[in-house]
Order: sequence, then structure tokens, then C-alpha cells
Amino acid sequence: MPSTAYHLHLPDVPSSCVVFASPHSGRDYPWSFLKDTILDEHAIRSSEDAYVDRLFDCAPQFGAPLLRAGAPRAYVDLNRACDELDPALIDGVRRGGHNPRVASGLGVVPRVVANGRAIYRGKLSRVEADQRLKRIWHPYHSQLAELLGRAHGLFGEAILIDCHSMPHEAAESVVRNGARRPEIVIGDRFGASASVEIVERIEAAFAMAGLVVARNTPFAGAYTTQQYGRPSRNQHAIQIEIDRSVYMDEARVRPNANFHAFRKLLRGVVADIAALGSRDQQLAAE
Repeated sequence: MPSTAYHLHLPDVPSSCVVFASPHSGRDYPWSFLKDTILDEHAIRSSEDAYVDRLFDCAPQFGAPLLRAGAPRAYVDLNRACDELDPALIDGVRRGGHNPRVASGLGVVPRVVANGRAIYRGKLSRVEADQRLKRIWHPYHSQLAELLGRAHGLFGEAILIDCHSMPHEAAESVVRNGARRPEIVIGDRFGASASVEIVERIEAAFAMAGLVVARNTPFAGAYTTQQYGRPSRNQHAIQIEIDRSVYMDEARVRPNANFHAFRKLLRGVVADIAALGSRDQQLAAE
């Protein structure tokens, strides 16, 4: 098992109702897992949102917590429901209704990584799958729910920023009629997981930094935004996708020459987003 389900970084003084989370940047690949995969140590990382946690690690300096995964996405996908189990991978799981994520091998315990490459030689036992959920999935989501509840209790509102990265080819696929390729995609499940005002203010924070922003295409948000986005209760969940080519060498899974400059740029964006959830900003909006 990975050594921990998550890493939590808290501000010295909580001054924002915003919670930042990075569920796919975990990189603790235990030897017991690596020996069972048919992929090498490089290929197994291809679906990881590598270094996204480092891009947002300044959040506590602006009064907002950061929750980041310890376990890698290839081991347990924290942006899936715990019942999205794949019968093609896990013994004893009965086939249910059609779920396109599960059918493509991207359930809560993934069968494949990027480009549909199989992770395992055969199947996993249900006991193994249940242990991963018990030790990784449930602790992470319990902590996330606690952070959002705490923010809501302190500020009367909670805003989850769920931080991800997307392959460059995904960003390219949505370019039409000479439009600029999006560097940032904001997902609010087409308005279901966050208020229009909150989303517009977050979009403006990225745009003011000079970044090209799109909404909901090609990614509108998955389990996390669906589960935690309750705008009618003043709890908002927004997914952020960053084009990986902006800050990393995708083929080698390493930061590129622009990484530090982009991280510095995002520092200003994180500060602006955290400020949206500060008590001073909330009073000013009233």
C-alpha cells in the first residue's frame, strides 16, 4: 500500500472558504503494485496529473488548505465513486448498468492508463479492491468532506477547487475555426456544481493572468464536482484542468523549462481565487 492516503497542508490562519485539492497528483508507487503491473515505472505514470500539487502548493499562504493525494491515480482514482468497480478487472463484481468510465477501464480501481494501456496481466481480487478503497479512497474523501464542512461552518460558504491536468492533445481537440487553444478548462458540470457568479470570478482570475480559458469542454467535471457541488447550499465545486504542455514534458513526465515561470504565474491566480472566499470579500459583496 502507499504510505498515506493523502497529505494535508493547512494555513496558519484559515482566512478563506476555498479548499484546493489535487486528487490525481499522488506519486507513491509501492513496490507491491509495480511488480504486479505489466507497465514500466515510466508508463505507469502516464495518467498521473504530475506536479499539479506543486503548482498549487502556495494555497496555505493565502489562507486556504490544500489536500493532495498520496496514492497514484493508477492505483485508486479518487475522482470516481467508490462503487464504480470494473467487472473486467475485479473478481466477483457483477455487471450493472452501462457506465462509460468503467467500460473504458477508468473505474475507481483503473484497468488502464492513458491511451488504453492495460495495467495488469489478469484480474484483481475483490478483497484487494476493497482494501484499496478502505485505506485510500475513504480516508481521502472523509478528509475532503471535513474541510468543506469546516469552511462552510466558518464562512457560511465553501468553494472546492479540484485541480487537474489534461493531455495537450485533449486541449487541441476542442480548437475550432482558428480559436486559440485553451490552456485552462473550467468544469462546473454545465452550471450544476457551482453558481455562475463564482465560476465567472474564477475564470476571470485565470484570464487576467493572460491564460486562455474554456468551460466544460472537453472536461466538465466528474465524481468530485458532482458529489460536492451543492450551489443551492452555498457549496460550490469547480474542476480546473491545465494543459500539461504548458508546464511539463509529457513524454518524459518531467517539468519543462517553463515550469517555474508558470508556477509563479499561478501563484497570483491562487491568491485571487483564495481572496474570493475571504470574509472581507464576502462582506464587500453583500
